Amino acid sequence: MHKNKISMAVAALGLALGIAVTGTLRADTFGTTGNEFTIDFVDIGNAGNTADSNNFGTVIYNYRIGTYEVSQNAITKATASGMTNVTAGAWTGNRTAANISWFEAAAFTNWLNTSTGHQAAYDLTWNGSAWTMSLWSLDQAWVVGGENRYRNKDAYYFLPGESEWYKAAYYNSAGSNYYDYATGSNTAPTATTGSTNADTAVYTVPLFSDPSQPARVDSAGGLSAYGTMGQSGNVWEWTESMDGTADNPNASRMVRGGDYLTTDTNNLSSGYRLTYTPTVENASLGFRVASVGAVPEPASGLLMLVAGGAYWLARRRSGKR
Repeated sequence: MHKNKISMAVAALGLALGIAVTGTLRADTFGTTGNEFTIDFVDIGNAGNTADSNNFGTVIYNYRIGTYEVSQNAITKATASGMTNVTAGAWTGNRTAANISWFEAAAFTNWLNTSTGHQAAYDLTWNGSAWTMSLWSLDQAWVVGGENRYRNKDAYYFLPGESEWYKAAYYNSAGSNYYDYATGSNTAPTATTGSTNADTAVYTVPLFSDPSQPARVDSAGGLSAYGTMGQSGNVWEWTESMDGTADNPNASRMVRGGDYLTTDTNNLSSGYRLTYTPTVENASLGFRVASVGAVPEPASGLLMLVAGGAYWLARRRSGKR
């Protein structure tokens, strides 16, 4: 049997069963008919890793994080699918969602949960003109890795905490060290206006031909060791809180990663962080989402079912029985 017929059959059957048949990249689907969109996630393993020298990066559990920053397309389609009171609009299409406050990013994340039958991550209230947030009670709060009263214990999607964000960006997934940049390197990345080349990042954009915009989220530079894109450059990204201070709903949140306007490579590095109040919005500030632990690989029996079904499907298409 021709190999590409088998591979096409495996892919077709895998999609039909909702199984990712290769790699650790996984896409979750959201939205209503005609407004569906996906968010790609990568698995972040190495649970219980040691912290970096600045005490960030330890996470005692496996989790997933968005491969890319959340795009304006995702905001637009979520809104068309029923999400309310979340705006962005700094950019269009598959460029990053920006002009979005922390509260709006949290509301989008809540919608990802509730639209798929999960518990909202954040106790948000829309008062007619703005979002407010309350802390979860102690029996409702996230406790894995330390008490976190921002995040509900049963949330499936959430904004990455600072150490969750940091680990995905800088940790060496094959070892125990950290890189200086979220491109799997200790050398500053080469500046680009949009690329998927290794060791590149979107910064110093005013020096190039397109001074007004960040890159598309899927063209935002080289990948981290885990496979995320754009954690150095493109836009600053909200994290859930300042690590260890998730006890004041109105406290400043940490942002990380630098942006397309950055001219100092230090801003892209692991050692640089900024704080903003959660109501701040600007055109160079966006976010990505995270999710609970890595999706398990299909059991061997299920893999046999996929392979057998693929073989049958390929034979049927070739006219054989």
